[in-house]
Amino acid sequence: MANEFVKFEDWEKTVPSYVKKDPLWDSLYYRVALFLSDLVWDDCDILQKDYRARNNITQIMHSSGSVSANMEEAYGRGVGTPDYIRIIKISLGEARETRGWYYRSRHALPTDLLEHRYKVCDHLIGLITSLLNSHKRNLGKK
Repeated sequence: MANEFVKFEDWEKTVPSYVKKDPLWDSLYYRVALFLSDLVWDDCDILQKDYRARNNITQIMHSSGSVSANMEEAYGRGVGTPDYIRIIKISLGEARETRGWYYRSRHALPTDLLEHRYKVCDHLIGLITSLLNSHKRNLGKK
């Protein structure tokens, strides 16, 4: 089943040009956050089939969507500003929460799908952490 997963590169080709025109699109962490949100959207079709997992849908949709939404808000506040960093930290928390909701939904999701989603979440968490660390280093130079 793992071969049936949409690849990031294939997904990128489906994103409308009006999204790609935004300067934030140039950031890999933002693209991965949008990718994760789309994956979650699709996974909710599976989750809604198990009545025990239905309450998780709202939570995982909210947290996954908040990752990129917070990036958008942070970018609008000015890259590198204290408010930007504060909001990017919220984005990191939402990415971690999404990973947690995948864990809490594990009984309703196929194992290979769950492993793939964990990898996407971990990759995103690493990208956001690197972003925050680069801003810490830059703040230390001032």
